[in-house]
Amino acid sequence: MSEKMCNFAPVMEKILRVHRVNDYARYIGAPELHPLVSVIHYDELEHCRHSLNNYDVYGMFIGDEELEDLSYGQLQYVLHRHALMCVAPGQIGGKTDTGEEIHTKGWALLFDTELLRNTELGRRMADYHFFSYTTSEALLLTPEQRQSIVTLLDAIRKELLGDEDCHTLRIVTSQIEQVLELIARYYALQLSTSATSTNSDLLPRFEHLLRKYYDDGMQRQMGLPTVKYCAQQLFLSPNYFGDLIRELTGDSATSHIRRFIMQRAQQLLMSGSTISEAAESLGFDYPQHFTRQFKKHFGVTPSDFIRK
Repeated sequence: MSEKMCNFAPVMEKILRVHRVNDYARYIGAPELHPLVSVIHYDELEHCRHSLNNYDVYGMFIGDEELEDLSYGQLQYVLHRHALMCVAPGQIGGKTDTGEEIHTKGWALLFDTELLRNTELGRRMADYHFFSYTTSEALLLTPEQRQSIVTLLDAIRKELLGDEDCHTLRIVTSQIEQVLELIARYYALQLSTSATSTNSDLLPRFEHLLRKYYDDGMQRQMGLPTVKYCAQQLFLSPNYFGDLIRELTGDSATSHIRRFIMQRAQQLLMSGSTISEAAESLGFDYPQHFTRQFKKHFGVTPSDFIRK
């Protein structure tokens, strides 16, 4: 499979729609290796320009030098040296093109959702939470970790540069899965460190947030507290927040919220509240919903609990 070099794109005023992997490769003048997979080594490009990208594909980027003033959704961030960021379809990231030529270093892997159709990897993509982490939760690689991933990226590129046969895409898909498994391993190590150091007070802050939610009457406007709300208040993405809570407690953030609500429900019923009053006070839309959740959690209905 031969490399196809494309002309450098004109200045782009708004957002580059990366509908296919080669939309990005073509824009920065990188080789087009395959319609479904792109491996880019930025060091080899004669010239490159920034782009603010709207992704319809999966992407993974390793920066070998610090990049400033980048965007991720509505956030501004700095991508630190040897940091790794992943993007999923529907996400926006990068830096608006000003026409300035830049020389950057690092690697990128982009792959189309079509590659995952009817594959085991496709069925497991939802397990890779790091595709929805924010930039503040980027993976900081050690030199050894970076090299392990780069070795696989180079192997994917070599496979795509060879003559394509019926085995090519299966091999490449397997290699991409190895990359994702390495990233998952390295993120687990980072999560473990974060949970026991910089986020050692996360659980108390989470508990305080839930208490304040009810003390301020937020449930009357917003209903039951959600993982998304709590994560936003704690300046974390929902998936990263959930992973940290699971690392700290062995349980999900959703289960933690549900347990908090049910403990509060017990207190309300024991203090004389009716089932309807307790349901409304907790933020349930209907008493029946509250009754189902209560029985699921405690094994008895609120009525039976009151009678006891």
